Amino acid sequence: MPTEFISLTFPNASTEINPIPGAGIDPAYLVRYARTLDDYDFNYTLVPYDSSSYDPFTIGATIAAATKNLKIIIALRPNTLYPTVAAKALATIDQISSGRAVVHLIAGGSDAEQAKEGDFLPKDQRYARLEEYIRILRRAWQSAEPFDWDGTFYQFKQFSNRVRPVNGTGIPISVGGSSEEAYRIGGALADIFGLWGEPLKETKEQIDRIYQAAARAGRPNSDRPRIWVTFRPIIAETDELAWQKAYHTLDVLKANQARVSGGGSQASDSKAQVRAPTPQNVGSQRLLEIASRGDVHDRALWYPTVTATNARGASTALVGSPQTISDSILDYIDLGAELISIRGYDNLDDAIDYGRYVLPKVRSALQKRKNKGVDSA
Repeated sequence: MPTEFISLTFPNASTEINPIPGAGIDPAYLVRYARTLDDYDFNYTLVPYDSSSYDPFTIGATIAAATKNLKIIIALRPNTLYPTVAAKALATIDQISSGRAVVHLIAGGSDAEQAKEGDFLPKDQRYARLEEYIRILRRAWQSAEPFDWDGTFYQFKQFSNRVRPVNGTGIPISVGGSSEEAYRIGGALADIFGLWGEPLKETKEQIDRIYQAAARAGRPNSDRPRIWVTFRPIIAETDELAWQKAYHTLDVLKANQARVSGGGSQASDSKAQVRAPTPQNVGSQRLLEIASRGDVHDRALWYPTVTATNARGASTALVGSPQTISDSILDYIDLGAELISIRGYDNLDDAIDYGRYVLPKVRSALQKRKNKGVDSA
């Protein structure tokens, strides 16, 4: 399948480098951002989930109404919505968007975050629940007849679903993570598997483990999960200017983190980082361990943004000119990544820059490779 690009949805103009305290949804901004992605030929936008933030389904429906081609990835934690309800809600979004719905299922990497919404299962059971959830979603989308379910986490009788996905069979399911259970479940059941940006060697190792899990589940190579890798590119006209921008971005991230932690100086920022607890999720732990080995990896992968935020979510940067960023992305495509998620620190302007200068370069390079292959065949 062709390489495709993803961005994150932002409901207002607040950013990590210029936060707007207490900002609510800005409908005009949300629509403008979504249409910008559509106009610049991004393929997907991820509508994120957080225990304290907006409902992704409502945001997703708004995006669907405002765009023509952009696919909408709804982030969903199984503890927040019963699977039969989720199956109908996702199929509804799929119908509203004429078949553009995707779901990204999150087992939950933090006990504290899960507990905020009443979920006290340990992590291993959250993954077991995720597996059961996926199987119910698929059954609900495919079954022409009412069916019963008597599982470990869910039980119901004679559920009948009249809300079908547009294709009649299902909606793409994405799973992410860096734990053995994530590899096992995603490799066995997911259509897409999401990874955070790591060096090429580590990314290749993770892809191999996902593919191995798929093979153990009996999936042929033609049916393996598509690999999705996420980066935070910092782009400028030249590499030199991009690095200047990167260090300025880092200074602002650190200053903002210091203010959040109750201090205002560089010293208090350092203490805040020392006091920051080690994240519970394996993905963040991996990023911090890689960051401890050095700032720059491979062509342009930059890790100080990881340590500045204590690996809070996707936080690895690619730094450079449009050509350097494009070449770096192609390195990951060569490893097997088919979905590339890029979002910056100046959300709307960065999305425009990527759409103007990065996506066309990557697509042009891939087309040249394809044409060369055809010519030599």
